[in-house]
Amino acid sequence: MHRYRSHTCGALTLAEVDQSVRLSGWCHRIRDHGGVLFIDLRDHYGLTQVVVDPDSPAFAAAEKARAEWVIRIDGKVRKRPEGTENPDLATGAVEVYAAELEVLGAAAELPLPVFGDVEYPEETRLKYRFLDLRREKLHKNIMTRMAIIDAMRAKMKGQGFFEFQTPILTASSPEGARDFLVPSRLHAGKFYALPQAPQQYKQLIMMSGFDRYFQIAPCFRDEDPRADRLPGEFYQLDLEMSFVEQEDVFQAVEPVITGVFEDFANGKPVTKNWPRIPYAEALRKYGTDKPDLRNPLVMQNVSDHFRGSGFKVFARMLEVEKNEVWAIPAPGGGSRAFCDRMNSWAQGEGQPGLGYIMWREGGEGAGPLANNIGPERTEAIRAQLGLKAGDAAFFVAGDPDKFVKFAGLARTKVGEDLNLVDHDRFELAWIVDFPFYEYSEEEKKVDFSHNPFSMPQGGLEALNTQDPLTIKAFQYDIACNGYEIASGGIRNHRPEAMVKAFELAGYDEATVVERFGGMYRAFQYGAPPHGGMAAGVDRIVMLLCGVTNLREISLFPMNQQALDLLMGAPSEASPKQLRELHIRAVPPSK
Repeated sequence: MHRYRSHTCGALTLAEVDQSVRLSGWCHRIRDHGGVLFIDLRDHYGLTQVVVDPDSPAFAAAEKARAEWVIRIDGKVRKRPEGTENPDLATGAVEVYAAELEVLGAAAELPLPVFGDVEYPEETRLKYRFLDLRREKLHKNIMTRMAIIDAMRAKMKGQGFFEFQTPILTASSPEGARDFLVPSRLHAGKFYALPQAPQQYKQLIMMSGFDRYFQIAPCFRDEDPRADRLPGEFYQLDLEMSFVEQEDVFQAVEPVITGVFEDFANGKPVTKNWPRIPYAEALRKYGTDKPDLRNPLVMQNVSDHFRGSGFKVFARMLEVEKNEVWAIPAPGGGSRAFCDRMNSWAQGEGQPGLGYIMWREGGEGAGPLANNIGPERTEAIRAQLGLKAGDAAFFVAGDPDKFVKFAGLARTKVGEDLNLVDHDRFELAWIVDFPFYEYSEEEKKVDFSHNPFSMPQGGLEALNTQDPLTIKAFQYDIACNGYEIASGGIRNHRPEAMVKAFELAGYDEATVVERFGGMYRAFQYGAPPHGGMAAGVDRIVMLLCGVTNLREISLFPMNQQALDLLMGAPSEASPKQLRELHIRAVPPSK
């Protein structure tokens, strides 16, 4: 018999009754039933109930065992007594009567329990992550993550993609976040950067004559952490294709992502035919470029009903050409208590308040706004929004560029509080036609709004003749349930168009050559039209596991302060290490 086990703790069934077996694992739970000890023995594969009675030679050792001790058990499989079966366990019809017990690894007093799903402080969970990962739910999430990645690989290969690996030590690149820099020992004063994404390399793979690339790529960005973005590093399903237009990318990617969601949605509906929503439309309807389409609420522009009205606050705002009034419908929200709660919430968000109209029986409007604009305008608003008695609408006004984010939050708040959101489904959509440039108030200049390597719609002619702020890009995102889960574009593969695009953002040709020399040179020697995207593995797994924090689906994450509490990183470098790297640590100024 094997030194440690003949079976795993998830393998025994009625077919093994009366067999002598050997199991090894952790003491998940130990119960004393009138002198008879019951040990739930756990390993990666499952749980087996072990019985040790006072007559067993194993009893003395079993009495000393504690939670999370690692033990080996020799014993005989027997059918559980009638009425004590556990249908929730794969091994629930049997138990092992122990004849011998060996302690393989004793455990000190536990800083957090493994049995049960008790909430514990994050600091403790991350410091003792190896214990945290033994807990059933987290262990299951990590295995689900592995299965999802396997499914992604299989589906990508089924679509004719080939898996490549790209360098980790590379050059700095303007991907929209800070680089992690790595000092060079051999080249004093120079630095590598960890890749924010394999963007340039995957385009160079297309330049090199390969056709369909993908990888599960590690990416590194020195960003502030939040619940849906881990500090430091993340993984993405990265892909690129040659000789394609935007629609070709959609046709290749949509079945992969839909298939992965269907495989792991546990029966929840998944969007079959994804809608294509232009960026500007998404902002106007949903207040965000990553809309949660499970929420049925659609905002509308109702400016005409307030223009020249008795509600002077809005009427004066609308005298400025750019300003508008948007309405957020609230079916079933026509109570004073709900409207007051929304108004208080808005004030908590830093707003002066949130105007509203309620509709009573007979279609009569109520509330300060209705009293000021009169019944005719109130009725016109109700008709436009398709509302009825018992419903309400909330209003935001001013410059849409400034209030759009708040409007989107208000739409989400109304939908959630009125239980209008169907949480048991996955709604996927393409967001298309992103603006190529935006105006940076901080730097007082035009800058790239998204990815500088995308092809502008209209190509070089658009760059030469259009107002930069009106140019759209062949750029697209995938939104799912309020999260951006993927982003990509058709690439700008023409050298003259690439130089012009960067020129409009304030970079001259010399800068382009210096910072993107490899790609710029490649474009001179026969560049195929190409495009692709990258899907966030971590966010997809988070959605499919039904959690709201990426730390629940990652093996060894950092905390919110970007500290690795388990390994003690970041740590100070020794003077010798710093000398070898030709650098000096300068403390921050106080």
